[in-house]
Formats: sequence, structure tokens, C-alpha cells
Amino acid sequence: MDSTMLWTGWTPIVHAALMATVGYLALVLLLRTTGPRTMSKMTPLDFVIAVSVGSAFGRMVTAEKISLVQLLWVLVVLVSLQWILAWARSRSDRVRHLLDHPPVVLYEDGQMRDRALRRHRLLEDDVHEAVRGAGKGSLADVHTVLLLREGSLGVIGKDDIGDSSSVTPYVASER
Repeated sequence: MDSTMLWTGWTPIVHAALMATVGYLALVLLLRTTGPRTMSKMTPLDFVIAVSVGSAFGRMVTAEKISLVQLLWVLVVLVSLQWILAWARSRSDRVRHLLDHPPVVLYEDGQMRDRALRRHRLLEDDVHEAVRGAGKGSLADVHTVLLLREGSLGVIGKDDIGDSSSVTPYVASER
């Protein structure tokens, strides 16, 4: 066995520790300054950014020929991209439609939407599980089950539907 596999000196250890410490603190600061939106339920956009930041951070911490400035720059760029896209999404319908998948009605007023279930690779059992998780014992107590944009299932009870203004646009688009 090659001795360099076990020990190459203190320099790479100190470099990795410095990169990990400063990079971690910078990432915490960046995420703290961008607000709670960055850490809310993850949309596909948020997931891509999180994976990119994690991957870049992990690779750069262990790379010996990466400078601290490069690490900080990559973190700033990736977090800034997420912030810019979230900002643009909040101000432009076109960007929002490009980045977000609208909620999908899976069940509504006694009718299971089989086509929507198949298209999103879900089963009726998934709907029933979401209903149970919402504290409802029966579909008879449920008005609508939606596949939300971050991937969870939202359950709206018959007693909670009100004027259905938060559901109506998606019900019409599914018919």
C-alpha cells in the first residue's frame, strides 16, 4: 500500500478544514440573508439549487487546488441565482409558468381523477393516505385533493372548501 494513501502531511488537512469552516459559515450567512423562502418547502427550482450548492460545496471542500475565493464565489453565485429566479418568479407570470407546475386536482367532489393520477404516477392509495394524514376518515369528508407544486398532497375537507376560489382555476383546467 502506498504511504500517500494514509498521510500526505498537514497542508491538505488544514486546507480542507479552512475551506469547510469558512464555506459553511458563508453558506449559513448567505441562506440567512436571503430569507426564509430559501428554506421553505422545496419546489423543483429549490431542489436543483440545493443539490447544486451541496455538490459544489462538497467537491470544493475536498479539492486541493481550489482557493477560498473560488469557493465563496461559487456559493454566492448559486445562492444569488436562486434568489434572482425566486424574485423574477414573484414578479412575472411568464417566469412563474416556466418554473412552477400548477397544482393538479387528483380528487374532487366524489370523483377520482384517474388520468391525473396516471400522468403523475400516483395511485388511489396515495390519495387515501393523504386523506388519512389530514385526519379525515373517509373520502366523503373530503372535497378536493391536490398534488401541490412541491410534490405533497393537499387535502381540503368539505367543511373547509368555502367558495373554492383557491381550487377553481385548477379544477377547470383539468376537465
